[in-house]
Amino acid sequence: MNRTASHSVRNVAIIAHVDHGKTTLVDALLRQSHTEMGKGDAGQEAILDSNELERERGITIFSKNASVMYGDTKINIIDTPGHADFGGEVERVLSMADGALLLVDAKEGPMPQTRFVLKHALKMGLKIIVVVNKIDKKGARSEWVQGKTFDLFVELGADESTAFFPTIYASGRDGVAGYEPDPTKMKDITPIFEEIIKYIPAPSGDPEKPLQMLVSNIGKDNYKGRIAIGKIKNGKISLIEDVTHINREGVQKRAKLTSITTFKGLTKQDEKEAFAGDIVSVTGIPEVTIGETLASLENPVALPLISIEEPTVKMVFLVNDSPFGGREGDFKTSSQIRERLYKELETDVALKVEDNSDGTWTVSGRGELHLAILIERMRREGYEFSVSRPHVINKIIDGKTYTPFEKVYVDVPEEFSGVVIQHMGIRHGKMDDMYKNEEGIVSLEFTVSTKELIGFRGELITDTKGMGIINTAFFDYLPDDGFERERDRGSMVAFETGETRLYGLTNVQGQGQLFVGPAIKVYKGQVVGQNSRAGDMIVNVCKEKQLSNMRSKGDGSAEHFNTPRVMVLDDALEYIDDSELVEVTPRSIRIRKVILDEVEARRKKSMGIK
Repeated sequence: MNRTASHSVRNVAIIAHVDHGKTTLVDALLRQSHTEMGKGDAGQEAILDSNELERERGITIFSKNASVMYGDTKINIIDTPGHADFGGEVERVLSMADGALLLVDAKEGPMPQTRFVLKHALKMGLKIIVVVNKIDKKGARSEWVQGKTFDLFVELGADESTAFFPTIYASGRDGVAGYEPDPTKMKDITPIFEEIIKYIPAPSGDPEKPLQMLVSNIGKDNYKGRIAIGKIKNGKISLIEDVTHINREGVQKRAKLTSITTFKGLTKQDEKEAFAGDIVSVTGIPEVTIGETLASLENPVALPLISIEEPTVKMVFLVNDSPFGGREGDFKTSSQIRERLYKELETDVALKVEDNSDGTWTVSGRGELHLAILIERMRREGYEFSVSRPHVINKIIDGKTYTPFEKVYVDVPEEFSGVVIQHMGIRHGKMDDMYKNEEGIVSLEFTVSTKELIGFRGELITDTKGMGIINTAFFDYLPDDGFERERDRGSMVAFETGETRLYGLTNVQGQGQLFVGPAIKVYKGQVVGQNSRAGDMIVNVCKEKQLSNMRSKGDGSAEHFNTPRVMVLDDALEYIDDSELVEVTPRSIRIRKVILDEVEARRKKSMGIK
C-alpha cells in the first residue's frame, strides 16, 4: 500500500433491515469498482453473505468487513449487527466508521430493526447518507419513504445538519443509482461513490503522531491465533516495530506483531505497515481483548476504553442424561461441551462461563436471544446437551436488589394493539409512548423488567398472528419490583417410554395442547404438551387401541386429531419452568422434567430438595 496519510480513505458502516437489499447493493459496489471478488483465506466469508442462522432469524449477528477502491480512495465497508442483544458489538463496530449508509426499502420505508443501529450512529455523530433501494419494486413510494426517514431522524434527536441528509435512489439488483427516483435516468452505481467521497469525512487521525489503535473486535485464526481488529487512530503500525499493548487495567506490555492485514474486496491482504484511518487486523498479542489500545513504544497513550456490555441473563448448561442421550450428537461428553463453551469466549466478550461444582456450567449473556443463538450454533455443529430455564442476573447495591429492565418497541396492526397492551400490563410493563401511522400500524414503547419479558416473543407472535414486530434494548438496573412471573398452566408429561400412538394422543388432546404427533419416540418424564390447567398431568400418549373380534358401531370413523404445536428452540426456552430442561441435539429439541420419575420428583419436593 503506497499511502502515507488518511485523506485517501473513507470508513463507512452500512445499516439496513433484513431483505432491504444490502447484499446486492454491496455486490454492485464491488463489481463496478472492479475490485477483486476472489476469496483469499480459506473459509473467509463474503461481505454480508448472511449465514444460515442470520437468514432464518432475519438479523445480522456477526459484523463483517470489505473494501472497494474508487479512483485513489479506498472505501472500507463495515456491516453492522441489527439486534439489541448485540448492542455492544454495534457500538464497537460504529467506532471504526466515520459515516454510514442507511439503506431503506422504497416500499416499506425504515423498519424498527434499523432504528436501534441508527440511534447509536446519530449519538456518535456519524454523517449519514440515505439510500432508498429497490425503486424498481412494484408499489415503490420513494418520496414517502424519504419523508418517513426524515421523521425518524428528528424523532431520534438528530441535529439540523444531520437531519438534512443527502438521499440517493438506487436499484442494487440492477446496479444503478441516481439523485432522482427514476430508474431510466440511472446509468451505474457511481452516485453512491461520489456522495461517500463528498459527504463522509476522511478519518481525523494524524499519521505523523505516535501510534494509537483501538481494538474494536476480536477474531481467531487456527494458525495465527487471536486477531485484533480496529481502526488506527493516529500514527502508523509496522511489522518491523514493536508496539505497547495497554490492557483494560492500564497495564502496559511490549508486544511483537506477527501479521498486519487490511481488507481488499472480500479478501484480507497482508501489509508491512498501515496508517492512521486504516482498518486493520493484527496478530501476535494472545491476551488482547476488545476496548484495549495498541500504542507506540516511545509514547504509549491509551485511548478511551470501549465498555463491554454486562450479561443480564444466565442459564445452566449440562450433559444430556436423558434416556435418549448420546444417540443424535457427535459431541456430547462433558469435556467436549466445556471446551466448546470456553472457545466461544475467545471471540464473544459479552459471554461469561463459570464451572459449577456439580459438573455443569453457568453461561451468562446479553439477553435470551444472545444465549439462544449460541445454543443453536452449537447444535448445528453437532453438539448434544441440555439447558435450564433462563434467569436474570440481579445486582445487590447498598443492600437493595436491582434487576435489569428493557425498553421494548412493538409494532403491530391496530386491531392487535389492545391485546399487546393487555399482556404487557399483566407483565407490569409501563407504556412510555404510543402512536399510529397512516398505514394503521401502531408503535408501542414499554419499559419492563427483563425477567417478566422472558416468554413474551412467542406470546406476541400468537397474539398478532405473526404480524407483530418486537425490538428490545437494555435500559438500566432498577430496584426489583418483587414481581415474579410464573407459568399459569402445567405440563402434560409422558407416562412411559415408547412410540406415540394416534389413539393415545386423541384421548388426551382435550386436556391441553400437544407438542408431539403420532409415531414419535418419547420417554418417561418427557413433556409432550401443555396442560389446560395449573399443575402437571401424567398422560399415556403411547396407548394403543385394544382390538377384539367384535365390531362395534362407530368403528371406522376416527376422531379428529388436532395439529400439535411444534416447539422450536426459542419456544422451548420460553416455555420451561425450574422443574424442566430443554434437551438440545442436532436433530431434536425436546422438553423434559429435571427428575423424570414423578414419584421421585414428589418425594424430593416434599423434602425440600431441588
